[in-house]
Amino acid sequence: MPERVILIHGLWMRAFTLGALRNRVEAAGFAVEMFDYGSVFHQPDVSAERLLRRVTSGPDGKVHFVGHSLGGLVALQAARCAPDLVGGRIVCLGSPLRGSAVARGIGRLPGGPFFLGKSMRMLHDGIESWDGPQPLGVIAGRLPFGLGVAIGALSSPHDGTVSVAETQLPGASDHCIVPATHTGLPFSSDVAAETIAFLRSARFTRRTY
Repeated sequence: MPERVILIHGLWMRAFTLGALRNRVEAAGFAVEMFDYGSVFHQPDVSAERLLRRVTSGPDGKVHFVGHSLGGLVALQAARCAPDLVGGRIVCLGSPLRGSAVARGIGRLPGGPFFLGKSMRMLHDGIESWDGPQPLGVIAGRLPFGLGVAIGALSSPHDGTVSVAETQLPGASDHCIVPATHTGLPFSSDVAAETIAFLRSARFTRRTY
């Protein structure tokens, strides 16, 4: 039976935005599902609980998580809550694991907290380190075009929304930098290839593209 991979989208997005990545991971022999959740109107812990229910509702066997942006933080929260349920690997794509300067900048704008919704605190703070049993791989982008450029809160290099430094989390098994914008990460063939490599071996083939 193919190993399961659950894809988790980011803030303001829906599951269909991960369609290109799903097709590439499926072609590599995995059974891929896309998890849809309310990234603004639901608390991340509620989304993490729903993600774990998705894990238990499917067939037994190893389950991997691949999360884009906020989706990576939701994946890590779910894995921390129930480490025995998530026996596979976790890949975060452009996730602000150390907290997001852009989110903090938006939060200071009039009406900004509304746009970040109930995910604001998670995006502001991030996490300090990863100490879970699941191998964690992080892929960052380095094409500097996106929302963060207008807000002016990013350190270089960055993907237009999240800086590379914000993706570098103590305890991660491996880290890779690719030529992609933040929104372009799920559409990148390089990202798909490195995601597949990490799901298979817990290592990326390259550190920098």
